[in-house]
Amino acid sequence: MEGLLSSAEATIQKRIVFFSFHYQKDIWRVNQVRNSWRYQHEQQRVAEGFFDGSIWESSQRKGSESLKSLIREGMKNTSVTCVLAGAETYDRRWVRYEIARSIVKGNGLLVVHIHNVKNQAGFTLQQGPNPLDYIGTYKTNDGRILLAEKKNGNWVRYEDYTQAVTLPSAWRKPTSKNVVALSSCARSYCYIANKGQQNFASWVRHAADKTGN
Repeated sequence: MEGLLSSAEATIQKRIVFFSFHYQKDIWRVNQVRNSWRYQHEQQRVAEGFFDGSIWESSQRKGSESLKSLIREGMKNTSVTCVLAGAETYDRRWVRYEIARSIVKGNGLLVVHIHNVKNQAGFTLQQGPNPLDYIGTYKTNDGRILLAEKKNGNWVRYEDYTQAVTLPSAWRKPTSKNVVALSSCARSYCYIANKGQQNFASWVRHAADKTGN
């Protein structure tokens, strides 16, 4: 019947991956990661539901509200968000917003460090901080869970999304105004050291399973 998906098709549809990354600094490394998977594991990629939800190659706009709208649109059909972390990714406003929107949407979440992936000149980088160490949640006196971000070493209220959020049941939840970093809820990997070319699909599965996706 038209309009119905088989269970296999539904599984593929539910595991579309959104990539979050520092476009200006890391696009070369990001493309190596994505293209290596596409070219060498095409059939497995399709079977696992590994698709590119990144929005930055096709469109870049000026203005905060326009970018927020673009990010929300790019995430619409995704269910897992993978932060591809270079040296400076943790400090990027729009990476943090993509992480925040992933929480709002209920996406699975993981970090893959790409500092050891060589750029076009053959150079690698020092490993940057885990971006999920810099965004977290806290509980207000009236029981709401809100987002926080770390700036200059201090946790402050996250201003790009100020509404309450609901966390997956398997995630660690805040019990007070003490912030719980998202890094305590989602795994991080090194693409080179942890053999991402062979293991990325299992990382995505774990992130999806932890949020019921």
